[in-house]
Amino acid sequence: MIELEGVPELVDPVMVAAFEGWNDAGDAASTAVAHLEQEWKGEVFAALDAEDYYDFQVNRPTVWMDGGVRKVTWPTTRLSVIRIGGEKPRDLVLVRGIEPSMRWRSFCNEILGFAHELGVEMVVVLGALLGDTPHTRPVPVSGVTSDPDLARTMNLEESRYEGPTGIVGILQEACTHAGIPAVSLWAAVPHYVSQPPNPKATLALLNRLEDVLDLRIPLGDLAEDARAWQLGVDQLAAEDSEVAEYVQSLEEARDTAELPEASGEAIAREFERYLRRRDGGGPPGHATDGGRAAEGEGPFLREGTDRTRPPHPKRTGPLPGRETPRPADEDPGTGPRDGRADGEDDGGEDDDGPAPGSPPGSED
Repeated sequence: MIELEGVPELVDPVMVAAFEGWNDAGDAASTAVAHLEQEWKGEVFAALDAEDYYDFQVNRPTVWMDGGVRKVTWPTTRLSVIRIGGEKPRDLVLVRGIEPSMRWRSFCNEILGFAHELGVEMVVVLGALLGDTPHTRPVPVSGVTSDPDLARTMNLEESRYEGPTGIVGILQEACTHAGIPAVSLWAAVPHYVSQPPNPKATLALLNRLEDVLDLRIPLGDLAEDARAWQLGVDQLAAEDSEVAEYVQSLEEARDTAELPEASGEAIAREFERYLRRRDGGGPPGHATDGGRAAEGEGPFLREGTDRTRPPHPKRTGPLPGRETPRPADEDPGTGPRDGRADGEDDGGEDDDGPAPGSPPGSED
């Protein structure tokens, strides 16, 4: 494990985590945490030892050149700190990585060890699932917790899910046993356009995170990217009458089901977000002293890829009339499905687990 010196005492810290893999459809959740790290220039202070948790035949290392010197980037999970100023200063501990291939209990215990040492008050885990939701409507985001008191005070739903789960569910369960309040936020990604990136789902997760943490998040180009993404899917749908008809049927079902949501708490939440952005909500925040760790500083502290403006999405998934979409597996929302590409290993501990395409748990 690599640690950086100089992590200061944190103010009301909240841990925000996301993991690539089974619970990250369209890379929406991991991209949300990456956005926070980029906008607030988070400083990486620790990385878990890749040898302990990853099968390198499943998640392979990458090689790159640095001034003529060949270096290796290993798959791992990194922790960084961002400091948010303003009238209500608050620090965030960001956890971003890949769902581990093995030793999930030890993995969660190590993350919770950091949470304990840093005085983390709450853990928020972001996830994304495939669902029967149209790309033309706002992205549904479900807030789930195992804590009845937290569910009442934060307007969340208590998890009643039973079934296969990913590292998101295991980490939230570990938080519950450790006495740390934990929440998971799930964005539903249209199953017929699951190719990453999905900036619209990422934007929806960040908006909901704003509500949970009562802070203003700088969104950068995400709103523009989301509009470009939707326009690209619109163009694809217009070229295929079957897809267009299927999207229309999803729109009708969604509008009918959510008609009562046009009033009450949904409107109040949107109005509060509008006021927070109109009033500024204080300075957007700053990094810890020293800024973000330099790219290439050691084999663990350099990201292997850089995210750029998303291209027009490619159509993936079954066409209507050719394959019946799989039913949703969970309440709330449409329930998670496998957010991985076909053939990708789920990275779990048990080889007897569900086959690719089986629904993961929208967990806890």
